[in-house]
Amino acid sequence: MSNDSIALDTLAGIDVHVHVEQDAHGHFSLDQELLDASAKYFKSGEDRAPKLAAIAERYRSLNMAAVVFTVDAATATGHPALSSEEIAREAKEFADVIIAFGSVDPRTGTRALDQARSLVEEFGVRGFKFHPSLQDFRPNDEAFYPLYGVLEELGVPVIFHTGQTGIGANLPGGRGIKLALSDPLLLDGVAADFPGLSMVLAHAGMPWYENAMAMATHKSNVFIDLSGWSPKYLPAPLIRAAGSYLSHKVLFGSDFPVITPERWLRDFDALEFPDEARPKIMKENAARWLHLT
Repeated sequence: MSNDSIALDTLAGIDVHVHVEQDAHGHFSLDQELLDASAKYFKSGEDRAPKLAAIAERYRSLNMAAVVFTVDAATATGHPALSSEEIAREAKEFADVIIAFGSVDPRTGTRALDQARSLVEEFGVRGFKFHPSLQDFRPNDEAFYPLYGVLEELGVPVIFHTGQTGIGANLPGGRGIKLALSDPLLLDGVAADFPGLSMVLAHAGMPWYENAMAMATHKSNVFIDLSGWSPKYLPAPLIRAAGSYLSHKVLFGSDFPVITPERWLRDFDALEFPDEARPKIMKENAARWLHLT
């Protein structure tokens, strides 16, 4: 049984990057080939697509909250998207640990704008997730500016996948998924033109982490999450920045279920890292970014 809301003061952390890849009806967010390729890439050794109830149970056991989302890439992949509305509705059952983000297909034009408004105003989602490579859109194309304008007006934050992706990895042509669409620099103009749109560059833009670091240094509305990689594999300049001048702009994210929060935390704890920066990355920065404080 959930509480009415998150007890922020008692939480050990907030994981800002958790995928819902199977809904309550047994439908999956990706087709089997893409799910299998991703699992192989990440060497996932357990349930590749837990349902939301199982995700909530796991994070409750860790005394952590999780930002959860799916990705609506129906136009690009031809695979039906999971319903962000259903995820948001179910998330209310786990309001003590689950923070629901929505997803809209940016290639659906005004439908995406209407759905974004509805997800916030009617279903209570706290932000949005986009994956330019999987959704096959160039995020700095001004055709998508009306959508960004709506999100800025609604006052909700956004996570953009940036950098490499395990989806389509080692398949012929990567199944047509284009990595260049997720270069973080494609979002620099968006951050400049929509200063009220607070965004996270997921996965620190790896391997283009220097671009992500430059943007987070330059623009107050740009943050970085460290998901998708075990911390022990992150480059030394990124770790040094996260422990010093970017300690207020970096957020904990695991990329569960492909990387478990337990594994991420174990490897993060093993790093030589300033103690004063750890609580910022684990919880404080996310709480501020999510408007929980």
